[in-house]
Amino acid sequence: MLNKFIKRRQRKPFKSDGGNDLGFIPPGNRNSSAVSTSNHTSRTTPLSVANYGVPPPSATVETLPMFRDVPASERQTLFLRKVQVSCFQFDMSDALKMMREKEIKRQSLVELVDFVQSGSGKITETNQEGIIKMISINIFRCLAPASHENTGSQNMDLEEEEPYMDLAWPHLQLVYELLLRYVVSSDTDTKVAKRCIDHLFVLQLLDLFDSEDPREREYLKTILHRIYGKFMVHRPCIRKAINNIFYRFIYETERHSGIGELLEILGSIINGFALPMKEEHKLFLVRALIPMHKPKSISLYHQQLSYCTIQFVEKDYKLADTVIRGLLKFWPVTNCQKEVLFLGELEEVLEATQAAEFQRCMVPLFRQIARCLNSSHFQIGALPWGLKYHRCAIGAGLNYISYQGC
Repeated sequence: MLNKFIKRRQRKPFKSDGGNDLGFIPPGNRNSSAVSTSNHTSRTTPLSVANYGVPPPSATVETLPMFRDVPASERQTLFLRKVQVSCFQFDMSDALKMMREKEIKRQSLVELVDFVQSGSGKITETNQEGIIKMISINIFRCLAPASHENTGSQNMDLEEEEPYMDLAWPHLQLVYELLLRYVVSSDTDTKVAKRCIDHLFVLQLLDLFDSEDPREREYLKTILHRIYGKFMVHRPCIRKAINNIFYRFIYETERHSGIGELLEILGSIINGFALPMKEEHKLFLVRALIPMHKPKSISLYHQQLSYCTIQFVEKDYKLADTVIRGLLKFWPVTNCQKEVLFLGELEEVLEATQAAEFQRCMVPLFRQIARCLNSSHFQIGALPWGLKYHRCAIGAGLNYISYQGC
């Protein structure tokens, strides 16, 4: 009886339909039931290939020849073997552990990047699927805890924090570079790429923007922007996901490492909006972008946020009243640093504002300017007089407000 039980427990390792033994989950088979939901408290990213790619202790990583050393007819097969070697993950905290295997993986990734970038030939469908699976194994992982989570401090100055540098970056950088080259390559079969880089992949990519490593966020920004430009089917999904990240940031956490990079992407997206502007985009301005002025950490991303709001006004001058009233709604009362930022943004918005829209918001605007002029802070008291838009009108408006006793 015991022998039968042992035999039942000795199952063969899983093999995919494609014949490799790395335990890949094809993109078409990934679904919500197979993927864990994102847990933002523990800063984890959902993993579609969670337990694969880690070599067993006894594994030996094979040294592979370079592409130039094999005939052209064998390069696609060699390509897939290099992809499989690149799936193995190692403990990067110990530089002396498995040095040979780490170097083989690094060299394989370098070769893959060069192969895709050089346009040596169209990559087969199987190899394209293999690339995305390998990339998923490497980048979709648990993110390191934020520094304030380690210390338990909630009042740390985020501008003074030392940037976190991921020890696995020597491999991660090459994986991101491969993904970027794959997306922008003219040899990439768009139909196959669209199937491999699906909605789930894009959502997992967006979750990685919370990485503390600025080098990773920079790559993510470039890659997501390219995906947005190349795959129109993903555009509504990307906008909605960014919208949800902003909501969570504004109303729940006020902590996210990649807000600035996401706003940079949005700046380019807004710049490409067609006119007349869709109602969806106007709602995004009112419900997400303008409330982004509320968090205390606005100084970390204000430049990018200001650019986005001004883009809306330059695209549709009728939105100037909405933006100005939004700024007045979230105007800081006790934070002088934020108030200086608001005054700078207000000046840029006013330069793009036409006379009719200016008249609509003139009275509440002048009331706020009058309060600024009475501020004891030297910058806040002086800045309103430097507003370039309708200086004479502002002076007349202030006199009107004073005369009315408002």
